Amino acid sequence: MHELKVLILEDHSFQLMALHQMLNANGVYDVLTAESVEVAQQALSRRGRVDIAICDLQMDGSDGLELIRYLAESGLAASLIILSSAERGVIDSVGSLARQLGLRVLGCLQKPASSATLNKLLSLYRQVSSEAMPSVPTLDMTELLTLSAASLAQCQPQWVAHYQPKVSFDGCINGVEALVRWHHPTLGVLSPAQFFPLIESAGLLGALSWHVLEQALALSASVRLENGQQLPVAVNIPPQLLMQDDFGQRVIDALHRHAVPASVLTLEIIETQDCQLDSRQLEALLHLRILGCQLSIDDFGTGVSNLQRLLELPFSELKLPSEFVRGMGQDGRKAAVVAGAMITARRLDLKVVVEGVETQEDLQALKDLGRPVMQGYFIARPMPESDLRRWVVEREQGGFAQLGVA
Repeated sequence: MHELKVLILEDHSFQLMALHQMLNANGVYDVLTAESVEVAQQALSRRGRVDIAICDLQMDGSDGLELIRYLAESGLAASLIILSSAERGVIDSVGSLARQLGLRVLGCLQKPASSATLNKLLSLYRQVSSEAMPSVPTLDMTELLTLSAASLAQCQPQWVAHYQPKVSFDGCINGVEALVRWHHPTLGVLSPAQFFPLIESAGLLGALSWHVLEQALALSASVRLENGQQLPVAVNIPPQLLMQDDFGQRVIDALHRHAVPASVLTLEIIETQDCQLDSRQLEALLHLRILGCQLSIDDFGTGVSNLQRLLELPFSELKLPSEFVRGMGQDGRKAAVVAGAMITARRLDLKVVVEGVETQEDLQALKDLGRPVMQGYFIARPMPESDLRRWVVEREQGGFAQLGVA
């Protein structure tokens, strides 16, 4: 097992010593300590990259924000834990900033930290690191950057749908979300973040979306659940696709082509300011809903006009993003946001799906709030079709007791 290297930035000598001892108690002995940002930067330049940086915010001189920006720009920390006596809202806002800067934030904690909490975060780091998709060196990506739009279009067979299961607290599989990966012959499996900008700039986002829709419907047509029903599938639809006059008819044609009932298909739409549908396009969505297709508003709460759009468009599902859910077991503010969204959904007669369920604590918090449908790494990561088929069989035979869901 890889021995973790951890940096602690803490200007209070007693708390610095206590954190050091807690790390030792959790089997972490390669610990760098610093009482100022300057000393932390010197330690990193001398000792190299760390697995985890534990960062205080309030201190004399440069505050923790300066170290966080330095870590993001230098790449000298794989993950970050923010630990401060600042207000809860300030700590969470710093965490959001760190994520925007590209850092992986394991936790945003108020002092004092406990050994048990640190142990959970260390375990989370080890789990995520062991399962993380290998990164592709920037230099190798030049092979993709030199491709023309026509050459990119010829790579379509390499755009393969992976599927992340959605489950309910009673142990039922409620369906899967199709999430595309690029199975490149030399670069390996690429995540959307690595190739979506390239696809979008080449004007191929629509072609990619239709390709994933076809794969998802083919999967649904071939998989029968234990109750005899076809597997429900959810597909992400970019707003610009909705604005095509033939969008609704193309979806209907695809359903007929795969002999799949409309009720198994959920179209997940990310709301943006640019998505302004005219009466014909709205009519097409209504036709799909009348046929039985489901319509989900994705990343609810992150757009500027989500509430208005809920009233304008015929949504049947509200989907809460991982930003609101991750860590809600320890954060009452996040739990309040999720509870409010679920109340809104119930009053609008909408189903709720919650993304980003990553820990047992998050699972328990959701159980206390009303038991919505869930997806997240704690349940299952996105997986290829062959792995999904095995997963479905195993879970239908064994149930979800091991997740604490049943």
